[in-house]
Amino acid sequence: MSSTSRPTVAVAFHSGYGHTAVLAEAVARGAAEAGAEVISIPVDSITEEQWAQLDAADAIVFGAPTYMGTASAAFHSFAETSSKRWYTQTWADKIAAGFTNSGAKNGDKSSTLGYFFTMAAQHGMHWISLGVQPGWASTEGSEDDINRLGYFVGAGAQTPVDAGPEAVHKSDIATAEGLGARVARQTTFFLAGRAALAA
Repeated sequence: MSSTSRPTVAVAFHSGYGHTAVLAEAVARGAAEAGAEVISIPVDSITEEQWAQLDAADAIVFGAPTYMGTASAAFHSFAETSSKRWYTQTWADKIAAGFTNSGAKNGDKSSTLGYFFTMAAQHGMHWISLGVQPGWASTEGSEDDINRLGYFVGAGAQTPVDAGPEAVHKSDIATAEGLGARVARQTTFFLAGRAALAA
């Protein structure tokens, strides 16, 4: 883990058709703009070097599309392989967060975010919520509001199944950027506290 106040945030994600990759880029952008060093890792082609980068990171943000009520099979394969880290608690006390996309407004995205949360808990990680009140929740709101789908555990996005990555909603992109920034800030606070205790 970093010994300086600048955190390293890894975005570990799978994207089946490019929509979730757009969100991963947004999370990375938000974290970088908040002062973090960012590493993006597509988990369906992860290398040993990238596993080592995850081990060294201060925070890991998990992302995958929601297929059939949970994360994609490629992400599940990555998660099962991470059990080697679970056995030694290599990722214990890292910061964690998550994001997902589905074709329907609801689409059972909470199941995927809950899966990420449970996985992080098993690794002994500290979960960071979205930290944004629901948008589009009143007559004065609109689908352009941040967190337009009203998730708390992480960032949820919706893209029509018959549209390409360019159709990812601008609100969902902004929400993902906000998640990345929040993870970077909270990780910075966490590292500062650890450094203060060590001193």
